[in-house]
Amino acid sequence: MTQPAQIRRALGLPPTIANVDLECLPQLASALTAAERGWPVIPLHPGSKRPAGHAERACPGTGRCADGHRTPEERATTDPGLIYAAWARRPYNIGIATGPAGLLVIDLDPVKAEEPEGAPDGATSLQALCERAGQVLPDTYRVRTARGEHLYFTAPAGMRLKCSVDRLGPHIDTRAWGGYVVAPGSTTPDGVYEVACEAPVAELPPWLTEMLTEPHKPAAAPVPVHDGTRAARVALERECAVISAASEGGPNGRNNTLHRSACKVGRFVAWGDIPRHVVEQAIQGAGEATGLPPAECRTTIRSALDWVIAHATPRQVT
Repeated sequence: MTQPAQIRRALGLPPTIANVDLECLPQLASALTAAERGWPVIPLHPGSKRPAGHAERACPGTGRCADGHRTPEERATTDPGLIYAAWARRPYNIGIATGPAGLLVIDLDPVKAEEPEGAPDGATSLQALCERAGQVLPDTYRVRTARGEHLYFTAPAGMRLKCSVDRLGPHIDTRAWGGYVVAPGSTTPDGVYEVACEAPVAELPPWLTEMLTEPHKPAAAPVPVHDGTRAARVALERECAVISAASEGGPNGRNNTLHRSACKVGRFVAWGDIPRHVVEQAIQGAGEATGLPPAECRTTIRSALDWVIAHATPRQVT
């Protein structure tokens, strides 16, 4: 564990960091490089694309979460001290929180094994998109991923573009607010992530910005609820409004809001104050209004209610 002096000097390790495991040096250096660019980073489990740290349902409510659970996007940092502390002992992979970094990353994926022969992969779909639009993408910073490629662009100032899946074409995803990308220096069972082009990060072309800008949606009408006690009805209506307003943060952010609100109302179902089907129907409608797929809403709601009903404590008598 003793850090050779020449390596410590090359990395610029501060005196407060006594030792860094040699196995962690490549990932530490990559995390620091991203932070120097102004890109907040988060640790991902070694060999994985999954964020390290606790899930919301297991949040201890202490430390950085003392004022409420902080998502991986909210925990992302450019602070060298926090980065040293995270990567000094474990070779975490590196995630870049794209929204706080001011980035819009185009993720080009390969064709899935179950798809028919001749189906276009992400790179082919992007080329076809450019040809249809009569546009050429500018040179920009590119990362070769374990299965495809990431194209980095600077997001338009003053806009909070969201993540998207197949919006630009088959196997073309984008990562912006509410998402993250795996950074160079990371390794997964599928392969390594490494810089493919060191060009400066280009601005996102206006024609792509227009395609990725979601049209304004009117606020969903309040969901009428007629069953259950008054407290349960009020709670359900309030949480449906919270879900309907969760337009920011990308699919993951909306899904987290859906899960959190379902848990809050689930206790009333456990106490017998309101039928489960009434809660499921109302929250399902609110979730779909945010753009989440119906199947994803059903799965999230069912998981939340099952857990709360199984673990709910008895109502306190006052």
